[in-house]
Amino acid sequence: MSPSQDNDPVAADELPEEIAWFCLRTHPKHEHIAAAHLRRYEHVEVLNPRVRYPRSTRTGKIVVTEALFPNYLFARFNWKTSLNRIHYAPGVGGIVHFGNRWPTIPHSVIEQLRQLLGTEEVHEISEEVGAGDEVEISGGAFHGLRAVVTRIMPGRDRVTVLLDFLGRQTAVQVQSSSIVHSGIRR
Repeated sequence: MSPSQDNDPVAADELPEEIAWFCLRTHPKHEHIAAAHLRRYEHVEVLNPRVRYPRSTRTGKIVVTEALFPNYLFARFNWKTSLNRIHYAPGVGGIVHFGNRWPTIPHSVIEQLRQLLGTEEVHEISEEVGAGDEVEISGGAFHGLRAVVTRIMPGRDRVTVLLDFLGRQTAVQVQSSSIVHSGIRR
């Protein structure tokens, strides 16, 4: 089993010493484990794109970091000498292939991801909210309710939100730390 030249975006003869970027499938929730093991191998480059964002929980807002592409990461290696070593690395479920075709990822795509993510390989989703933004209240008596920000109070520790509660719209002041932006702006 070897990467075929007919499906590769870059033909194998253009790759120096058959080195290319491949997409690896990982075990569920093991992207970081697979990346850590692969980074220990010589002549293997790894890109594990992640996203960091606030999430609402019953106890309040928390910030989580997850894989940008769940169950996948990217590795650059010489497929002729490292295919089996990469395939059986801890946390790796396999190298993405379609029958006997092993597609490569163009270097330009990897560079675009790196520019977007920075050196930590993490994309931060902004927590800034403004008037008109739809939010979810996190923790407390109003946990899980959706609301619209109507006013940001001085000091930015409190906001006034308009929420549908008991069949009518009600303006309520809440701590800014207890709201999670839903990404919708009205």
